[in-house]
Amino acid sequence: MEQRKRSVAILGSTGSIGTQTLDVISHNSDLFEVDLLTANNNSTLLIEQALKFKPNNVVICNPSSYDEVNDALTPHYIKVFQGMESICDLVQSSTADIVVTAMVGFSGLQPTISAIKAGKVIALSNKETLVAAGEIIMSLSAEYDSPIIPVDSEHSAIFQALQGERTRPEKLLLTASGGPFLHTPMEELYKVTRDEALKHPRWKMGSKVTLDSATLMNKGLEVIEARWLFNMEPECIEVVIHPQSIIHSMVQFEDGCVMAQLSSPDMRLPIQYALSYPYRIPLDTPRINFTELGKLTFYEPDTERFPCLAIAEEALRSGGNATCAMNGANEIAVEAFLREKIGFMEIPDIISKAVAKVQFIAKPTLDDIYCTNFAAREAAEQIIQNKH
Repeated sequence: MEQRKRSVAILGSTGSIGTQTLDVISHNSDLFEVDLLTANNNSTLLIEQALKFKPNNVVICNPSSYDEVNDALTPHYIKVFQGMESICDLVQSSTADIVVTAMVGFSGLQPTISAIKAGKVIALSNKETLVAAGEIIMSLSAEYDSPIIPVDSEHSAIFQALQGERTRPEKLLLTASGGPFLHTPMEELYKVTRDEALKHPRWKMGSKVTLDSATLMNKGLEVIEARWLFNMEPECIEVVIHPQSIIHSMVQFEDGCVMAQLSSPDMRLPIQYALSYPYRIPLDTPRINFTELGKLTFYEPDTERFPCLAIAEEALRSGGNATCAMNGANEIAVEAFLREKIGFMEIPDIISKAVAKVQFIAKPTLDDIYCTNFAAREAAEQIIQNKH
């Protein structure tokens, strides 16, 4: 692989994607270096990462942790900043070639926009950015010549399957593991605990995305993300339950050919591909032994048991700011469940009721998106308060 060393900024370096990105970089220090690390609250891990990877700058969003981080890193000539505004400013002034957007939730929107306006290559892990403002983001990406390379395993699979193709796909097939409750009787879902919901059978992820996977909302968010990433109409995107998580997604063409990307479940693979694209570099991920694999199974998703997927697909069909409203309401409902304030099956009900309370805007501006997010979150919080 012949390329100059690439500099990387990681927004959300202490989360699951951020830590795995640093693992990839640590095994390829001749190819990548770290320019910027940011974290929300985990000051201890941020300090540890900064001392190991020696970025030029770090940002801790929580101002109460600033002094701790600053005192630890300033003697090592690492500049320390605080707050979201600092992230946006540093992303624009950074010398990084690639910005990995691994922040959780709607909070990733503004830093991603800042990185796009700086013309950076975006390794996109924060799916909520496209869910909330997909049309705006893709328009900015084209305007500022800022390529967006997906990090989600499903979208990376589609991206890889499309390499070298000259014709548009007929259909995208997003695979889903089905989460921890794929075969759980519906009546049992009303009793699901926080700990049970956070035990994903295939992937080790942060609590927000793990819970979204349990409700299948994560797959709904990915359908919306795929619509914008690959410029596909909603009816051309299909979800298929595939519990083994070996096929990470598929692309169907007009001649009936289906291209699939297969690998063992390991998020380092799509992360590394986004960093090294258009090259491939070695990775110590387990290889598939097809003779030992056994059978691969596929099911249609059950949206009666997992209504969040249907809610997301309906929001996508509605268009405008509906997906932004749905995302904001979901973030509040997820947070409430993780704090054990509501039940598992209350999540979709809260989302639906909150979205219905938000004014629909067919062609939202970026200001409208921020207002919609605020209104949806406020509506969801009020619904939760009224329930208890």
